[in-house]
Amino acid sequence: MHTNFLISILVWNSKRLFDLTKSDLSEKIPLLFIISAAMINLYEDIKSKNHYNKFEIGGLLFAEYKCPLEEKFVGIWTHTDYLVHVVSGKKTWHTTEGSFTAEAGQSLYFKKGAAIVEQFFNKEFCLLLFFVPDDFIRNVVNEYAGEINYSDDKNVSKQSTIRVNDDVALNVFFQSMMTYFSGVERPSEALLKLKLKELILSILVSRNNPSLSNYFNSIATRETPLVSEIMENNFRYNLSLENYAELCHRSLSSFKRDFQQQYNETPGKWLLNKRLDYSAVLLRNNHLNISQIVFESGFEDLSHFSRVFKSRFGVSPTQFRNRTVAQD
Repeated sequence: MHTNFLISILVWNSKRLFDLTKSDLSEKIPLLFIISAAMINLYEDIKSKNHYNKFEIGGLLFAEYKCPLEEKFVGIWTHTDYLVHVVSGKKTWHTTEGSFTAEAGQSLYFKKGAAIVEQFFNKEFCLLLFFVPDDFIRNVVNEYAGEINYSDDKNVSKQSTIRVNDDVALNVFFQSMMTYFSGVERPSEALLKLKLKELILSILVSRNNPSLSNYFNSIATRETPLVSEIMENNFRYNLSLENYAELCHRSLSSFKRDFQQQYNETPGKWLLNKRLDYSAVLLRNNHLNISQIVFESGFEDLSHFSRVFKSRFGVSPTQFRNRTVAQD
């Protein structure tokens, strides 16, 4: 399933007026307000939908998307890492770790997981998107293991989003991909594999992106993603156990088994307790109302949240908050 790789180039054009600053978002729009709704599998959506302008060669897929986007916020997830490069306009990805905005000429790398994408409609937007599967990264790192002098800093960031610093090699790569995309002749499968290898090697050999280079090297040392990292970064999203298993590159049965071995409890019970613990933190320290906290914590409705919260803490969410305020 993960041996094939997908390179997608999307061109998203938006012309609707909408503007919120980052501070406005933190005050007016809870980060996970939309996460209670179904999340779109970005990888599968691009690969399977006929309305995308796309072509496939073997396991490769290129897509161009020019339809105006109607939604200001879209919830997405994918089991494959991806790199985005903004050609024009800007877009913001809201994650559990914070908000990341990319404007023209800027790039971001997202590890497999979920996010809320915010659209800005005040100018035309163009985005290049490259899915980068673990197997392909692993093969490139192992192929050139003895030929690259890496940074002395071997720390691997656990953050799900890494900002990519531009350099000459990356700029050349992005320009060449724009040329291929706008040309009449479609590149061959062999050329696409070489271009993706070029992208990975450009990051590995450059000292401008040590965090991403170290992350690539960490992928080469293991066959599957770390369950703990996936779960800690994504527990607040409305994903099924099957989705979590896919994020961890495991079958559902293997995911449940590995999860039980690591946490000594089932994924469903862990998710419930993790979300309840987080809701308690919000009730103590946040100005959000109870309904907002329900969605922020990953629950789908207030009645279910209230019931399981009281079962866990012995009081209702409102009583819990009032008691905390009284203690302060």
